[in-house]
Order: sequence, then C-alpha cells, then structure tokens
Amino acid sequence: MASITPLSLLSPSSRFFFHFLFNSVVILLISCNLRSANAVGLSYDFYNKSCPNVERIIHNVASQKLAEAPVTAAGALRIFFHDCFVEGCDASVLIASSKSNKAEKDSEINLSLPGDGFDVFFRAKRAVELQCPGVVSCADVMAIATRDLVNLVGGPRWEVQKGRRDGLVSKASRVPGNLPQANQTIPQLISLFKFKGLSVLEMVALSGGHTIGFSHCREFMPRIYGYNKSFDIDPTMNQDFALSLRGPCPKRNLDPTVVALNDVTTPFIFDNAYYRNLQKGLGLLTTDQMLGLDPLTRPYVNIMAKDQQIFFDYFVKAMIKMSELGVKTGTDGEIRQDCGFFND
Repeated sequence: MASITPLSLLSPSSRFFFHFLFNSVVILLISCNLRSANAVGLSYDFYNKSCPNVERIIHNVASQKLAEAPVTAAGALRIFFHDCFVEGCDASVLIASSKSNKAEKDSEINLSLPGDGFDVFFRAKRAVELQCPGVVSCADVMAIATRDLVNLVGGPRWEVQKGRRDGLVSKASRVPGNLPQANQTIPQLISLFKFKGLSVLEMVALSGGHTIGFSHCREFMPRIYGYNKSFDIDPTMNQDFALSLRGPCPKRNLDPTVVALNDVTTPFIFDNAYYRNLQKGLGLLTTDQMLGLDPLTRPYVNIMAKDQQIFFDYFVKAMIKMSELGVKTGTDGEIRQDCGFFND
C-alpha cells in the first residue's frame, strides 16, 4: 500500500511545485465557474420555439439599414460596446431620459453615439415584435444585429448565445469610469478592461473595431495643435496625416459635428488595416497609437497587422466574451416592449 508523505516533509522545490499546481487548478476552476455563471441561462436555441425566425428578421433589418447608411455598422458596434461596459449587456444604453432620471444615453461620453446605430436596434426590435410580441429582449436584438452588421461589412461571423433580459436601471451617473477615454494611458485601459474580465489581448482585439467608424475632432485635436512645449504635433503621429486633419478640424470656429475616419485606408470595410495603420503612425486617437507603441500591446498589434484571420479569430472570442458581461437572465430584468422605455 502506497504511503502518503506529509507536505511538511517534502523538499522546498517539491513544495513549491505542489503549491504551484494546486493554485493553478484553483485558478482554472474559478475561471471556468465564472465563465459558466456569466453565461447561465444563455443558449444558441433559446428562441427556437418562441421566435424561430428571430435571426432572419434582424438580419433583414440590418441589411436594409446598412444600405441606407454605411456608418450603421460602426455605430452599432460602438453602442453595443458602451452598453456592455455599463450595467452589463442589458440594453440600458437605449433607455431615454425622463424628468426623474437622466439615463446612460445622455451621459457626456455617450452624447456622440451615432443615431444610425440606435435606429437599427429600434427598427429590428419593432420588426421582431410584429412576429413575436413580448418574447425577444432588446439586449439580444443588440447582440444579434451587431454581429450581423460586422459581418455585412466584411468582418467575421459568430454564433450568438441568446436569452439576455433587459435591465431595469439606466443612469448617466453610473457611466463615468466604466468606459475608455481617448486621453487614458495604456496601463489605465488595461486596468479598466481587466476589471471587466477582459485580458490585454482581448482589449487589443476589441480595439480593432476602430477599423470602421469615426471620431469627433475634439477627441484628437490635442494631438494636432500645441501637443507640448517641444512639439506642435504629436511626434508619434504621421505628420502629413496630422496636417490633413487641420482642414476639417480648425482651431477656431470648430463645427462640433465634424468627424474624421478612424481608418484612413479602408474606413467602411472591417479588416485588419487598423493595425497596419498603427505601424505607420496613422492611428487617429492617442489610445489607438499607443497600442502600437506600448511594449505590453505592441506584439499583439503586430500579430494582428500581419494576419487578418488571426485578428478575426481573436476579435470573435473577445466579442463573445464581452457580449456575456453582466447579462440578466431568468427572472432578472424584463423583456421591454419598446427598447427606449422601461415597461410600465
């Protein structure tokens, strides 16, 4: 019969290995449990009986809206991201403010969210309601429509688990500190994403969403005018690119509605050009360009710049993980009749 050696009698190296192995298993189990708990109640076939055509209905609306407004995909992706990072993926960002409540949508950082992105979600929800009233949540509509729009502009397609319910809270006061900002450092961004359960790799992959879309002048003007005492223009920025931005974004009499494309090469195609642009100093926002320079993120940028399929694979995994952040399921939350208002 085999004897059991007490841990205290093991050599120091053996004890170290034992603790390392034990801690690794514990971390793995905790990680698995967190992922499982996060997705409890979600399934791929959630609406198979209650609304079997839900994905087709949403796809048709997304296709039509994209044909009308090519910026819809970028808008929807950004809104979905802003929704999931505040209160979880529960469509709380779609709620309109009332006299007694200033909603997420009207927080300062969300005021620039594009109307076309909101419109596609509201349209899709109305179309679904006509066939399956009171069955499909706005949160699921957002997850499915965003996936379809990314795919329609050249990006990857993935399967969406469904069963999210709509949140019962939407407060502008809960937004600050939960969303990345253009003037943050890479360590600050890493800390924010880590708090949301997302790794550095996943942060870099999700940032690739900037391969479509645009930013308002005020978000990058500090880079192109009076950067610091030594440089008028941010030295990490391609100088010709910076000068070209001064036309639409003048120092005086700036039109606050004017925007610049995040990806100057293929702005309406979801590809890996964003990462190649960073290698050339063509990142629009400070946080974009820093991804290509910081030693913690640069290797991931280089990998995704080199191979578009690798970027797509990482992006899909990160999007699936993000889309399950803080989801409400079961009896938590509600199924809104109108995405802009809580049910009575």
